Amino acid sequence: MSPEPPSSPRASNTGLYDWDGKQLVSTLSPDGRFRWNGSAWVPNASASVATDNVRLGGRLVRVPTSWTRPLQNAVAGFYAISIVYLLVLAFLLSSEMAQAMTQGVQQSSVQQSNASPPPAVMVNGLTSFFAFVFWGGAVLGTAVSVLFITGALKRWTWIFYLQLAFMGLATIGLPFNLIAAIGRSTTPGITNLQALESWLQVMQGTASASLFAWMLVALRRYGPWATTSQYEWPVA
Repeated sequence: MSPEPPSSPRASNTGLYDWDGKQLVSTLSPDGRFRWNGSAWVPNASASVATDNVRLGGRLVRVPTSWTRPLQNAVAGFYAISIVYLLVLAFLLSSEMAQAMTQGVQQSSVQQSNASPPPAVMVNGLTSFFAFVFWGGAVLGTAVSVLFITGALKRWTWIFYLQLAFMGLATIGLPFNLIAAIGRSTTPGITNLQALESWLQVMQGTASASLFAWMLVALRRYGPWATTSQYEWPVA
């Protein structure tokens, strides 16, 4: 279906612009595929669409759609919750490691009553080392999450593809996390704290898989961050 004729009373079949008595108007259709020759639209075969748009002073921009803002907010919210998840997980793992070290020392003392227990300095040093590893990982994950939140709000294209890759990996690991959580919940001798850690990982993986599916559909339907490409022309 051909576009509507331009409002200009006079149009040239060779120029890119025509004077309508008040201002310059383009003789090209908005998509650049047709040219108005004064009486009818004819295919624009002189140059490609992209070349014509560049000659008109246009630039290619990403335009938001109705999906863009909800997708941005969902991704930013997911990583904001991930920060809380990382901090809680670091606290649980540190507490679990401290408890395991204390129980190990007690069991060693009971089983080997004649042997001297390990020095308290060594036990405290190991506990502090693992706490440093857990909290260091949480801080690093928090920094990455802040970067992803910023990229989502600003619609950085490279951040979109990086997040898509990360969420795809999390989706692949979701079945294994689910199996591990069920196993920990049904195995005797596993503490409630360890089972809670596993189910937190399942919840985080489920949310990540849902966002991964949404982002994949948005990319397929529109483009990165559910935005579409179109040329923007300066006002003549």
